[in-house]
Amino acid sequence: MYSSAVMAFLHHLAAFTLVAALAVEVAMFKPPLSPVQARRLQRTDLIFGLSAAAVLIVGALRVAYFEKTTVYYLHDVLFIAKLAAFLTAALISIYPTVTFLSWNAALKAGAAPEVSAERTRAVRLCLMLELTAIVVILACAALMARGFGYMR
Repeated sequence: MYSSAVMAFLHHLAAFTLVAALAVEVAMFKPPLSPVQARRLQRTDLIFGLSAAAVLIVGALRVAYFEKTTVYYLHDVLFIAKLAAFLTAALISIYPTVTFLSWNAALKAGAAPEVSAERTRAVRLCLMLELTAIVVILACAALMARGFGYMR
């Protein structure tokens, strides 16, 4: 019982950290960027990635060992939708991360990264799609908590 509560706390802590990091990325990604802003954005993206990994790992542990059985969750349409939204957001997040990492050479030289208007639009779209996936995840979680989605 106690371990289940600890795992739920860790899962929620990682999820809130993920959302906060994504919100910071959205707020900070406004080219042109200074070298300081670009480095902060890279660090924020690292926090985002680490928290996403924590959400996935702790969530998997909860499903496998600390909550209902894995079979139970695999029969829940909303759990499958929630997991699909999470994985979709993870895949979408690759593009912004690759963009942020591509700045390393310029930053090492002390220069500000150059971000084209097209790349700016694409990264912003990715960030908005990730936020949308989070809304889907929250809706699925709320419905799951009330017993919707389970198929016998």
